[in-house]
Amino acid sequence: MSKYLLNKFLFTVDRDPELVERYREDPAGTVDWWESERANLLLNCIDAERSTWLAFTDEERRALAEHDHVALFEMGAHPFLTLTLFIAMFERDHGPLEYQLAYGRAMKHLTLPYPDIST
Repeated sequence: MSKYLLNKFLFTVDRDPELVERYREDPAGTVDWWESERANLLLNCIDAERSTWLAFTDEERRALAEHDHVALFEMGAHPFLTLTLFIAMFERDHGPLEYQLAYGRAMKHLTLPYPDIST
């Protein structure tokens, strides 16, 4: 499991409006495409600079494909990254603050100590 890769996915998708919409409409396809085409790119470097070993686990792939922010947090994804991305994708389907409140309610069962989100 790689908290870094989960956070990299959330961070890079959230910063590209086209990827936000792609992830909203086709989450599993976007996760597969991103993993094969973008996961090993080094951020802020030329495309020739890349690693070769980064990949999601089946559990990570499932959580990303299902937009399961609770499971992502439990795996160590940073909640700010899931919240900002998921607001961009889903807030439009709800009234003011409804999505944020539902996001919080879904995580209400979690208690201290919270999962480690350091990378």
